Amino acid sequence: MSLEEPEPTQSAEKTAEQLPTTGDEIESLLSDVVIGRDDHLNAPGVIIRPDDVQKTLRRLRNKAGFDHLSCVTADERVDRYESIYHLTSYDDRTRELSVVVPTTKDDPVSESAAPVFRTADWHEREAYDLIGINYEDHPDLRRILLPQTWQGHPLSNNYDQDRPQIVTLKEWENPLAEDHREEEGDTMYINIGPHHPATHGVLHVKTVLDGEQIADIDPDIGYLHRCEEQICEAKTYRHQIMPYPDRWDYASSGLLNEWAYARAAEDLNDLEVPEYAQVIRTMGAEICRIASHMLAVGTFALDVYGDFTAIFMYAMRDREKAQNILEDLTGQRMMFNYFRLGGVVWDLPEPRDEFFETIRDFLEDLPTALEEYHDLISSNEILQVRTIDTGVLPPEEAKSYGATGPVARGSGIDYDLRRDDPYGYYDELDWDVVTEDGCDNFSRLLVRLREVEESAKIIEQCVDILEGWPEDERTIQSNVPRTLRPDDDAEIYRAVEGAKGELGIYIRGDGTEEPGRFKIRSPCFSNLQTLPEMSSGEYIPDMVASLGSLDIVLGEVDR
Repeated sequence: MSLEEPEPTQSAEKTAEQLPTTGDEIESLLSDVVIGRDDHLNAPGVIIRPDDVQKTLRRLRNKAGFDHLSCVTADERVDRYESIYHLTSYDDRTRELSVVVPTTKDDPVSESAAPVFRTADWHEREAYDLIGINYEDHPDLRRILLPQTWQGHPLSNNYDQDRPQIVTLKEWENPLAEDHREEEGDTMYINIGPHHPATHGVLHVKTVLDGEQIADIDPDIGYLHRCEEQICEAKTYRHQIMPYPDRWDYASSGLLNEWAYARAAEDLNDLEVPEYAQVIRTMGAEICRIASHMLAVGTFALDVYGDFTAIFMYAMRDREKAQNILEDLTGQRMMFNYFRLGGVVWDLPEPRDEFFETIRDFLEDLPTALEEYHDLISSNEILQVRTIDTGVLPPEEAKSYGATGPVARGSGIDYDLRRDDPYGYYDELDWDVVTEDGCDNFSRLLVRLREVEESAKIIEQCVDILEGWPEDERTIQSNVPRTLRPDDDAEIYRAVEGAKGELGIYIRGDGTEEPGRFKIRSPCFSNLQTLPEMSSGEYIPDMVASLGSLDIVLGEVDR
């Protein structure tokens, strides 16, 4: 940990209007550490020395109100390595800042941001694992996606793909050696997963028990790494990248994933989206959100008290209704590939009246279904005992870990990109951001159930608008050039409110029709970091409930 004295936090009386926001104001605040400017399309950028990271970020957090480290992007350039810290504020998402930390090619060492923002722990481990940047003062700098014995860093330019890998498996040790007990200590080590239904995928949770209570846990990811970022860096902006976002959060959030890429690429290439297409996008995205939350609620009840016959199947029933609508809209059941840069691929299905009637029937049935869920789930005594006051995540801890989505809103954090950084048609509609102050597993469940109601309100308004839209003004795509080549070194970070939280994309153009760097900010990746914080001192069943309340998809965690 840094021995530097913490700088005093700004008083609550200081308003957002008084906080430094522009590049010049930020540079003035950081005058003793800034060595250059590198503005990005979405935010001003400052360049600092690699040994001033903690000092800079602490000052920006305490004096400038940048309390949310959205993402850390590592990149190897021709003459240097870079770590880019994408900062914003939970109170004002429109305030963004990029802190760029260059290091030399022969000595890629930078100070860690983890002592300031806990979310930097995993992000910097990924940067070390895949690119090879070392972070001094990091609490636990080791590989996170690849085995600890892996040779080389796969995203570095000098990586040898033909180099043989070593998997030791401790071949010189006797696998049948007797278990032993330490003379001192009363802890026990237990493996949970990676192949276990309650881990929601191939997640290995290394658990240390002190008696029956959890003393420490270490989520071990990387079993499902699919190189999605590298694949996108080898594809063209115009058509080839869009099919891949569906596969990140593959459960039900395809259109939300597609919108994250579309928003970043459209802003990078200065593309407009017709208003009609924005309404269709907004409607489809909220249907996806309902489908995702239904799956989350059903699996959560299954985790907590094992109700498969009623709750899980009820939730799947309503999710299937949403999936049917999405299939009618997109032509696909899961991997939609419906969005296009500049709009959507085709108009609403014909006959339109029948399609709208199907949606209205679905929305009409939702209140009864939600009442059933509250009767069977949130009113269930067993679930209440296991979820109220378990998995507690205080708001300040949630912010430090970069938690977003229902996980953050379940801790009372009023943060939603649909309202705080408007895109699509959300700012034209009447809906509310849902928060709960319980900070526990039960609160996160209530947030998702209540968000289904808000999504239904948004969908109904979109249907009303689309029904009355003049036929000769139904423009589904803007005029997009056949080949897109953003300027060399044009950089942008854009995010949308996915079903599980802030889903962001960083893209660096290199003057070609393929990205020079493509980074995915997964909400599940940051949210999963909170599991040790939520589980310390609790029991294994509480940890299982906490993990279920995070609603992770490992395909998005590992990417």
